[in-house]
Amino acid sequence: MRPWDIPTTSSVTLPAQFGVSGFKSGHGIGSDVTDFVVFRKIQEEGLQLSLLCHDSSRQPAGAGNSRRIVLPIDLMIAAGVLFFLLCLLLAMAGTAVAERERRAVLISASLAFISLLILLAFLLRPELLVFRGLAWVILTLAGILVLLLLLKWMPADERASMEGVERFDERDHMFARAELKYHPKLLRSWEKMSPEKAEIDRKIHVLPELGEQGSRFFDEALSPMAAAAFSVLERSYPALVDRCPASMKGLEGEELFEALQLLASRYGAVDLGVTRTRPWHYYSHGGRQAEEWGREIEAREETAIVIVVPMDFRTIRLAPTAAVLMESSRMYVEAATIAQMVAEFLCLQGYEARAHVDARYQVLCVPLAEAAGLGHVGRMGILMHRIYGPCIRLSVVTTEAELPETSGDYSWMENFCRICKKCAKNCPSRAILDGQRPSSRNFSHWSIDQESCYSFWRRAGSDCSVCIASCPFTKPDSAVHRLVRWAIRRNPLLQRLALLGDDLVYGKKFRMRSKNPRPNEIHKILS
Repeated sequence: MRPWDIPTTSSVTLPAQFGVSGFKSGHGIGSDVTDFVVFRKIQEEGLQLSLLCHDSSRQPAGAGNSRRIVLPIDLMIAAGVLFFLLCLLLAMAGTAVAERERRAVLISASLAFISLLILLAFLLRPELLVFRGLAWVILTLAGILVLLLLLKWMPADERASMEGVERFDERDHMFARAELKYHPKLLRSWEKMSPEKAEIDRKIHVLPELGEQGSRFFDEALSPMAAAAFSVLERSYPALVDRCPASMKGLEGEELFEALQLLASRYGAVDLGVTRTRPWHYYSHGGRQAEEWGREIEAREETAIVIVVPMDFRTIRLAPTAAVLMESSRMYVEAATIAQMVAEFLCLQGYEARAHVDARYQVLCVPLAEAAGLGHVGRMGILMHRIYGPCIRLSVVTTEAELPETSGDYSWMENFCRICKKCAKNCPSRAILDGQRPSSRNFSHWSIDQESCYSFWRRAGSDCSVCIASCPFTKPDSAVHRLVRWAIRRNPLLQRLALLGDDLVYGKKFRMRSKNPRPNEIHKILS
């Protein structure tokens, strides 16, 4: 029998919007029933009346009047959405604690606390109409988000045609031009080739070298660490070419590729890709080394193995101090070590191989990495790795061995870089363009003002890395960030939402360090 069918006299408390505190029914009373609550729909008012029903004969002695919470279906679903949001915000706060990002911890924890308060209000006072309205707002926003997550659409990336592309001359690289002050004869030859660049080069030549005294962030402990790393790297250069392949071929194809993956990962690589080289992947002429300056580089079609090593994002966020130069040099050595190990292994398997490492490249690492499906060239002109963003270093091994090519479409990063612009807005030298993708060498591609960038490096005494530190992709590979990376590849609207979230939680403006951290401070950050 339904409660409202019982012929009793009842005392019922109505919601405040009815304007009265209660009423009495006019029927006879049954002494065994003292109180009840009924769910009824008053159609003419369009309201739901929530009433409690309790049979005194079924209650334990002294229990008194009790109240049972009954949530309407819309409040129940909204409460579930809030609970999911609360868990996500707590996970974000935990990730931010691991990242040592105080702002992110504070904002994530504050939003989690607000979500918890609203959730408790839903559970404790479900009869208030204001919460019913808020529930529908939450449900509407959740529905829109679900639709956005289901929508997979990205504007087509109009890839530039590579027909007629001019190969890049390494003599035009700022590192090569900076070294010419030690080689007056080569400097005069260069100034005849490019007289428009002579003035800026002369200004750079009088600035302190990277890691030398006189620069803003020179440090007696950190700067020599970078110098030591590059010195060790330089002494390893003869091994790049002084090797002979074994007379008999060993592993081939997929087996060889799997062995290379294992070897690279065991020595610290986080990714490895393979592609076939094209003419534009090679420099046209050597420039970094005086003995190779101006020598034409043969463009061969062979296999390129691209090796990715990650820099520690916690150290890079100390930009632009000498700490980032220490970290960058450390990973150049790591990348070179792995490349030389891979090349040596290939020679032992009977294949010719050459390692391309810092200051001894014949190939351009970034376009090769993109061709191998490891990521996409971003606004700052370097590779945006699919997981670690720009916080990486690359090395390459070219070989005659036939290997299965790797692939991956990360063109969605192109649209992300187009709308983000954080690197450009935070660049202290204004070397990164905040407009459309420029063109040079007969094709459209992201590039920077290398003269402005390198001039700042020399004045700072480090390789800056503010652009890398400010990039939204420079995050640890945690569950929360993996979820965001999955979402932003769906459509541009989710990319914009993610950028708004990154601005809110991590901030729009990167806070550059004004002085070097001490070694014990770096130890603490990395512990």
